[in-house]
Amino acid sequence: MKVVFIGAGNLATHLSRALQQAGEQIVQVYSRTMTSASELATLLNVPYTTNLDEIITDADVYFYAVSDDALESLVQLPLASNAIHVHTAGSVSMDVFIGKKSNYGVFYPLQTFSKTKQVDFKTIPLFIEASSPEVEAELFKIAHKVSEQVYRTNSEQRLKLHVSAVFASNFVNHLYQIASDVVKSANLPFEVLKPLILETAEKVMFLSPEQAQTGPAKRNDQGVINKHLETLDEHPALKKLYQDLSNMILNQYFHQS
Repeated sequence: MKVVFIGAGNLATHLSRALQQAGEQIVQVYSRTMTSASELATLLNVPYTTNLDEIITDADVYFYAVSDDALESLVQLPLASNAIHVHTAGSVSMDVFIGKKSNYGVFYPLQTFSKTKQVDFKTIPLFIEASSPEVEAELFKIAHKVSEQVYRTNSEQRLKLHVSAVFASNFVNHLYQIASDVVKSANLPFEVLKPLILETAEKVMFLSPEQAQTGPAKRNDQGVINKHLETLDEHPALKKLYQDLSNMILNQYFHQS
């Protein structure tokens, strides 16, 4: 199948490479920025454009791997009415295509992507939604070429999945940044926390998050909690965050005891 990628960011980079390596024919990359378009096109050895009017109109599948804000205008482009049009967003309903395309769906990989960090796409769960059984069959066929985990979901399920992913990845990564700032204030490197981070992540591969929880809030150790709060006196936002998270943990386990 001839595939066009509209978008050349982190997700588009990894997904397009995985599809190409699986035998799909990527025929063009579009991005509004020359740098992103040319970098991905060079990686794939395919043509690129930054001009909407130059996007190929006879491809079989169009992947819209763009920001949520850009998606709504891009799906209105008059491209190949019989082709399959899919977006890759976690929080955008499939309904964005209604009235604009005949065959459409969603192809959502649940993973965090950075261009410079390689991932094994076979391990990434893919979540599929489609406008018809025929489109769904085609998307499942493509999905199984690149991933060993393919699921059928609707837009409501996918939105909740996306929220859970923000908690599990984006917020956790921000907490790493906070932890890095705090430990560096003690003139110690962030590297000293890495074994702890790895062990915490490893534990939830075998235990539920509830079973893996440890720490002063889980133990209701108010003495330690108060010392920590005093340490954060000069950082009221962090102090409040620490208190709020501690209270959430304490309330969960207090009600279970």
